[in-house]
Order: sequence, then C-alpha cells, then structure tokens
Amino acid sequence: MVTVLAAIAQLESDVIREAIDARGFWVSSPLLDAATCAQIAQLYDEDTVPFRSTIDMARHGFGEGEYKYFAHPLPPIVTMMRSAIYEKLAPIANHWIHESKHSSEWPLCHEELVKLCAAAGQRKPTPLLLRYAAGDYNCLHQDLYGEIHFPLQGIVLLDRPDIDFEGGELLLVEQRARRQSKGSVVPITQGALAVIPVKERPVAGARGIARNQLRHGVAEVRRGQRRTLGLIFHDAV
Repeated sequence: MVTVLAAIAQLESDVIREAIDARGFWVSSPLLDAATCAQIAQLYDEDTVPFRSTIDMARHGFGEGEYKYFAHPLPPIVTMMRSAIYEKLAPIANHWIHESKHSSEWPLCHEELVKLCAAAGQRKPTPLLLRYAAGDYNCLHQDLYGEIHFPLQGIVLLDRPDIDFEGGELLLVEQRARRQSKGSVVPITQGALAVIPVKERPVAGARGIARNQLRHGVAEVRRGQRRTLGLIFHDAV
C-alpha cells in the first residue's frame, strides 16, 4: 500500500489537466504491480468483503457482464487510492471552475467532498469492481448518481490486455459543439490509471467556453476476463 501511495504522490495535476484538455483523457504508467492488481480483483469473490449491490448489466440494458459496488467500510486500499487520487484531481476541477468564471470550488480533501454529498442525501459509496467475460461489454454512459457529481473519475485496469483478455477496449465518445462526435480508444495497461470526465469538459472556442458532453463504455471482450476498479469520487443517492 505504501508503494501505491508513493506512486500516486508522484502524479502531477498540471500534466493530467493538460492531457485531458488536449484529448479528453489521461493515462498513467502502472501504479499497481501485478500482485496488487490480483489482490484487488480477488475482492470480488471474497465473502468477507461488504458490497452494497451487484448489478447484472443485461438485466438493466447496460450491456453484458456484472459489477459490484463496495459498501462501507471500503477496503483500505480502495479508501487510500480514492482519497489520494482525488487530491490530484481537485485542482483540475477547480481550474475548470475558474475558466468558467464560477465562484464555487471543490474541496481539496476527499473527506470534505463526502460530507457535501451526505448533506445532499448522497450517502452510498460508489467505488466498484467490474468483471467482463468473453462476449461482455458496457454501453456508453455517465456515472452521475446524484445532484453532486465531481467532474472526473478514475479507472484502474487489473488484468493484462492481449494476455489475460482480448478486446474490451475503454471507449470515450465526446459530443462537440456544432461538430460531429469524436470517439477515442483509451490505451490502458495493467495497473495503470485512466482519468476521464464524468459528464463534460470545458473546451475553449471562438464563442467562449463550450462544455462538451462525454460518455464512456467498454467494447466487447473477445477472449478471457477483464476486471477493473472504478473510482468515482462522489457518493450516490
């Protein structure tokens, strides 16, 4: 856990923001080693780990596959990663607020964001583990969960592309003002962190700042098993 925290501490908010401003996403080098990825992935089937709900995506029309939301208390490594990564992303969210000339700001500490969510009736934790087998996929969507939604989220890949699974690319589609939508494949490796917008991102244009809408999903897995840790920073109603 100390190694993971040290790796997150090396992340630079300005570098992350510049990448997202340029192409809509940012991907780190691996923050977790293979053993830590396996440790997190194995939580999915451990009876001692509390989960608040299990979602069958086909049942809800979300795609094919399954995911589980953690319940309180979150596993220590999930709590630590969520808090440490949030502290790197809060300055980006506040920079976007300043660009839009709004006066409110996001708290710099994740604990304070949790308190804001609770005051708005959003008390359910949102970190989740997702598991895809061959033939599974996730439709394009946004992870909002309530009135308060922090504008960035993280995705950590726990398996090895082209070794443990094939296909299953992380997809991002951006709806651009007065232009056709743009699709991207987000290149992510085992143990790496991808940061993407939850709903929208500000883009400077001739008429000022536009707020491009984004949705993300996962392409069909052709072989093997693909597991990810989703780190959403706001809580749910």
